[in-house]
Amino acid sequence: MIACRGLTVRYGEFTALDDLHFEVGAGEICALLGPNGAGKSTTLKVLAGFAEPSAGEVSIDGQAPGQARQRIGVMPESLALFEDLTIEEHLRLTAGMHGAPLDRIGQLLRVLKIEPGRGTLARHCSHGMRKKTSFAMALLHNPRVLLLDEPFEAVDPASARMMFNLLRDASRHRGLTVLLTSHILTLVERLADRFVLLRGGKLVMNEPAGPATAALEEVYFRMIEPPGVETPGAETLEWLGSSAS
Repeated sequence: MIACRGLTVRYGEFTALDDLHFEVGAGEICALLGPNGAGKSTTLKVLAGFAEPSAGEVSIDGQAPGQARQRIGVMPESLALFEDLTIEEHLRLTAGMHGAPLDRIGQLLRVLKIEPGRGTLARHCSHGMRKKTSFAMALLHNPRVLLLDEPFEAVDPASARMMFNLLRDASRHRGLTVLLTSHILTLVERLADRFVLLRGGKLVMNEPAGPATAALEEVYFRMIEPPGVETPGAETLEWLGSSAS
């Protein structure tokens, strides 16, 4: 359903992604993991059709992102909200762009627990409300593929659980394919069917959920900072917590 073959993205002399190869099958939830600057958001931007690769190719269900746009739901890192539109107006705008049924708006507002704030302008919304609004916009047109950049960041535990259950149910029972980034390893360890780990724009792990990824946090830190490798001259803040000013 999602394929990256030799994906490379360069900005001048800087290589953001270097010869990236991985696939996400239909109905699979894949967690794209790595430290800040690893290339996760860049990967999602290329798959969403917001950026062009310097080399290699990507496809969604066998098509280029631009051709598959109606089948893709995107929740970008920036959230892409208009400050002077209400939550409901964002959903109506999204429905108009995709030709989605308007009766889904009320249901999404209720399910995502944002119905009481439907008339709130984006500039007056909390960060968590903005996240859920962007999530609702990604779901509204019933895409076959979801590209979600940090969907659980700054979301309260109850909302995170609701989003977790919604994604898992749609994936398991209706074949929704999900590629998401997250730094919340304990959550994605329970959610994802596949784990792709990037470091410095390079692929360092591509594993299905199973024994090799059972202790995801340990796997993550072993791949990012292998045992026995220490930062030379690492400093500590010896003054922190002391009585000295």
